[in-house]
Amino acid sequence: MSDMNRRFAGSMPEFYDRFLVPVMFEPFARDLARRLHGVVSGELLELAAGTGVVTRALAGALPQSVGMTATDLNPAMLVQAQTHAGLERVNWREADALALPFPDETFDHVVCQFGVMFFPDKVAGFREAFRVLRSGGQFIFNVWGAREDTVQLLAARELGRVLSLDPGSMLAPEYNDVALVEADLSAAGFRSIMAEPLLKISRFRSAREAAISSCHGGLLRAQIDRHIPDRLDEITGMAETAIAARYGDGPFEAPLHALLFTARCT
Repeated sequence: MSDMNRRFAGSMPEFYDRFLVPVMFEPFARDLARRLHGVVSGELLELAAGTGVVTRALAGALPQSVGMTATDLNPAMLVQAQTHAGLERVNWREADALALPFPDETFDHVVCQFGVMFFPDKVAGFREAFRVLRSGGQFIFNVWGAREDTVQLLAARELGRVLSLDPGSMLAPEYNDVALVEADLSAAGFRSIMAEPLLKISRFRSAREAAISSCHGGLLRAQIDRHIPDRLDEITGMAETAIAARYGDGPFEAPLHALLFTARCT
């Protein structure tokens, strides 16, 4: 089992689904599904589906005539994804995005939300997406943009002080150099590559709610459980103080920056 799978096992998928998905991932999932508006046929593959936030958005937006396959390397995340209703049409598969278990030219669309940053070999992952796409097919994915002013970074700084770790090392790997991403896509065979900046808003009722969302259900929780599991409440309180210092104690909004890439298989 990979280190990521070990960290996102047990109760972690449920925590991730409950605390992080609503505030961080749902706005971008709706945006991604909107990009496929008008698709009425063909086969779609989702990579790194996690607990299925994009899967749910796509299932609600696309007609039954579009076949849907959702994959993830982590079986525990897929189990959590399947607890949601209305996804009976989806073919769920445990799969490594760098070695997809599908024949060449199987799909018309490949989508991935905030997953390619974790590919150990980006070009190899892109080549696999290219391989399973039919001629004229499209690959759509997003990555995180600038982190400044996000509640996740504020919380990571507090945890980093306690663990003597770089805050950035505890968050998703950065992969938002447009020229680099475009070069990697080109190296994999893609053409007609476009990049678009995205800005969404996280809304919180309080600094406490924001601290819980950041510390209780994702990469930071994995670090806490790994190093100081008995100090979750303490770290959450520290994050709450830091977030309140930036945004106040009442309801507030915080930015989420991302980049959306679209590439064609020609």
